[in-house]
Amino acid sequence: MAKELLLEIGTEEIPAAFLPKALKDMERIITGEFSERRISHGRVRTMGTPRRLVLSVEDVSERQDDQVIEKMGPSTAMAFDEAGKPTKAAIGFARGQGVDVSELEIVETPKGKQICSRKTIVGQDTPGILKDFFPRFILSIPFRKSMRWMDLNLRFARPIHWIVALFGGEVIPFSIENITSSDTSRGHRFMAPDPFSVAGFGDYLAKTEERFIIVDPEKRKQIIRDAARAAAEAVSGAVLENDELLEEVTFLVEYPSVVCGSFDREFLALPKEVLTTAMMKHQKYFPVTDTKGKLLPHFITVNNTVARDPSVVARGNEKVIRARLADARFFFEEDRKTPLEDRLEDLKDVVFHRLLGTSYEKVERFTEIAKDISAKINFFSAESSAATVVATATLAKADLETQMVYEFPELQGVMGREYALLQGEKDVVATAIYEHYLPTAAGGDLPKTDEGAIVSIADKMDTIVGFFGINLIPTGTADPYALRRQALGIINIIIEKNYPLALDALVDKSLETLEGKLKRTKDETRSDVMNFLRGRFENQLLSQRHPYDVVDAVLSLGISDIVQSLRKIEAMEAFKKHPDFEPLAIAFKRVVNILKDFKGGSVDASLFDSRAEADLYDSFSNIRERANGCIDEGRYSDALSEMATLRKPVDAFFEEVMVMAEDEKIRSNRLSLLEEISNLFYRIADFSRIVTEG
Repeated sequence: MAKELLLEIGTEEIPAAFLPKALKDMERIITGEFSERRISHGRVRTMGTPRRLVLSVEDVSERQDDQVIEKMGPSTAMAFDEAGKPTKAAIGFARGQGVDVSELEIVETPKGKQICSRKTIVGQDTPGILKDFFPRFILSIPFRKSMRWMDLNLRFARPIHWIVALFGGEVIPFSIENITSSDTSRGHRFMAPDPFSVAGFGDYLAKTEERFIIVDPEKRKQIIRDAARAAAEAVSGAVLENDELLEEVTFLVEYPSVVCGSFDREFLALPKEVLTTAMMKHQKYFPVTDTKGKLLPHFITVNNTVARDPSVVARGNEKVIRARLADARFFFEEDRKTPLEDRLEDLKDVVFHRLLGTSYEKVERFTEIAKDISAKINFFSAESSAATVVATATLAKADLETQMVYEFPELQGVMGREYALLQGEKDVVATAIYEHYLPTAAGGDLPKTDEGAIVSIADKMDTIVGFFGINLIPTGTADPYALRRQALGIINIIIEKNYPLALDALVDKSLETLEGKLKRTKDETRSDVMNFLRGRFENQLLSQRHPYDVVDAVLSLGISDIVQSLRKIEAMEAFKKHPDFEPLAIAFKRVVNILKDFKGGSVDASLFDSRAEADLYDSFSNIRERANGCIDEGRYSDALSEMATLRKPVDAFFEEVMVMAEDEKIRSNRLSLLEEISNLFYRIADFSRIVTEG
């Protein structure tokens, strides 16, 4: 009979950021364990609040499934003699399996008749398994950080105070140090702290809610969402919703209660980002806007208790936000007294990295890279130029020395934009100062201006090459300087803007500006950076469902121009559906193998002694110029269509011509013809890397 399983781990308040992953890990671990232990079960649910992690599993079998272990032995011809008696081979096999010879079976297999040993291992009772497993399960839940408390040896995200463990309503008895499992849980820390017993998951949900605990995070999230919207509508506004903040607040409370507060309207003169950062990042408040998205002097706060008098709670929060915004206004007014360009000298005292110098040196480096990029592109906007790029690069980091950014680091770039506008810089320069930090997250917004895009590429390239040059390279588990994200940023910006930039040239320019800083050779650094960029590009392409063999075939020839690499991959992906594609790829692999040790030569048509090689040469000569022209213009699909016409003459060539002729001149001439054809194909991809059936 199947029964219900309930586990609750009661703790001190666990950080909100730890909880979503912990709940997913709990489901993963228990599902894997049940599968390995042959315990059938139904729906698995995980829930949690700051003070409890909850696991519920429906329809758990009372015992493991029996396991039949089958081992094949020797053939019956070896196992029995002519009289049908067991041989030493059969007796030895039975002894090795721990069974009597009489228990062996004869089975029909693809190899003929063989003797077989079948043993049934009877499943154990589930409660006994859980009793041993649950202590390990609880302590195996991974957290970003864990701690010890009192004089105990166990480690967990926060101290554990109680454990509820029930199977079919019965307690599963086990202990972890001084904590013993039971059927007793606890209510809200302040509104219903007394312990209470539970009989199962349904009973648990009902009793916890009676005691001001909403265990289901999705339910808490919806309560917060609905209450916040209602509170905002009460002041003729709308909630400035943010999924990240909603997720965080959901895991900060056990019983959400929403209160609307206000602040002085005069603070609305501050930049919007200053207000929203102060409210959302620092105070975990939801801002309120009008129908056009303009901020109103109100905020929504989520509390963990039901207030007797909401106005008292509102006044307390209003006092806090008033002080925070007053500080912000003071910083804003003080910062405006000093132009951004006057702050550049201060960057000489800001260390970017002890081995890579100051932020001032970094600005000098990526400004040179940005100049180099500017010379290679056509600007999208008429108001953009190399001069506006230099102006952007020069001022890009100046706001790091403002009081506002010192207090609110999240506003780097934002305040640079605001101060640039206030001091009369061109709009495009001010916007680009903000944009050069983009993208700030995977899949985030990319710079729209050329200035922002160019300076972003330059800044990120300096960072990547610099850290690789001092041997601070990302590992499988650690990337403290977010180099992977910055590499993807470079790749996506170049693709989005369609810039004709050679990545290897950008790396070389960055290496040049880092002269004297590197702890590794330029060649080592260059090679590792290019491999790193290729890896990021390849992973992104594969995540976008481009075929692995096509990606590999194109990228194996280099990723200098990633825009063209992407176009080649897209053309190859479409061409793969062409009926001539597979035969061409198979033929190309054959060509590559034949040419392995060939050192090159020229084709002499007078040496052809068969119609097939002459036809192939004529066909190739006929399409070569057109195909190369298409490739030069980036029309790879058209080039592949031209190359596909070689399928029949190539097939005929291999059917009728002995490439490795005894006559050295004829052999070399034929190899030279194949090499010229392969060189055309190599302009798009290494077809030998394509997966074929032949």
